Amino acid sequence: MLSAASAGFALGLSLILAIGAQNAFVLRQGLRGAHVFAVCLCCALSDAVLIAGGVGGMGALVEALPWLAAAMRWGGAAFLLVYGARSFRAAWRGGAALEVAGAAEQGLGAALGTCLALTWLNPHVYLDTVVLLGSVAARWEGARLAFGAGAVTASFVFFFSLGYGAALLPPLFARPLAWRVLDAVIGVVMWAIALRLVLE
Repeated sequence: MLSAASAGFALGLSLILAIGAQNAFVLRQGLRGAHVFAVCLCCALSDAVLIAGGVGGMGALVEALPWLAAAMRWGGAAFLLVYGARSFRAAWRGGAALEVAGAAEQGLGAALGTCLALTWLNPHVYLDTVVLLGSVAARWEGARLAFGAGAVTASFVFFFSLGYGAALLPPLFARPLAWRVLDAVIGVVMWAIALRLVLE
């Protein structure tokens, strides 16, 4: 059981370590100190639901419905293009700085809505959690639950570490230029993922 949980933790962590749309959003919320706990919890719980589905055998359902994957791909690409454009606009306009007074400019509902969209409209999330983790979990006959628990634990550890670890960076992001660079990088990440989705 312990080896299965360790394998699930290692694979789950490796799949979400790469900088992506969801991670960039969590980092930005952490830097602003805006709804950090709610956003991290939303990401971790979403992953937990998807991982549970994959470990429970729903990967076969996704593979059996190619139209569903195509719909998620195009919907996700469109959302990422819009979100990336907003980041580029923020980078171009500048003027942002890390101020506690401005941390709540986006309401909790809007923050969670963006978080859910970045999570559930990204086809790669399904490929990683439902299909890949699901297929690997199937090899751990009799220990699939432990494997899934390890992967879910990895998501909670990663997102809360990213969200609250960003609190160590405020001195750097007290300068408006740092925010412009971050917004530009986030825009590039969003558009790169959108382009990859379209090309696939």
